[in-house]
Amino acid sequence: MRHYETTYILRPNLGEAVLTEIVDRTNAIIADFKGTLITEERIGMRRLAYAIKKEVQGYYVYINFAAPGEAVAEIERIFRIDDRVLRYLTIKLGDSIDAEGIEAERERIVATAAARAARDAAEAEEEAKSRGRRRDTPVGRSDDKADSQTEDGDDGDDADEAEGEE
Repeated sequence: MRHYETTYILRPNLGEAVLTEIVDRTNAIIADFKGTLITEERIGMRRLAYAIKKEVQGYYVYINFAAPGEAVAEIERIFRIDDRVLRYLTIKLGDSIDAEGIEAERERIVATAAARAARDAAEAEEEAKSRGRRRDTPVGRSDDKADSQTEDGDDGDDADEAEGEE
């Protein structure tokens, strides 16, 4: 079996039941060809970079799977005929993958997701801390005189110098 990932974009006005039906049908095609679904991620609604079939938003779905090439051909055939699918892209990640490789890929995805969640939590915490500070006062300075001076000690007021030159 080969290792693939597919990202597809569905029309935004589909109901939850229709979205689930399309995702389940796609996953069933993989299973019908004796493939293995490694991970499925429903990314959700996103704004498109440009209008596709008069839509400016789309519902993104990502799947990572191992299957024979015929499964990919069938998935893409169904996507071409289904008007509810705006765009799709399948990328071959590897020529062959076995059960151990599938398990290693699942572990890698879980570790990546955990690292992403930790990073997002740290960024959210930092953002919450920065909201507590006044935005007009730089960190480490508290007096107005220090804020108005440049590094060379000049107060930045060039009007005094201009008056003396005239």
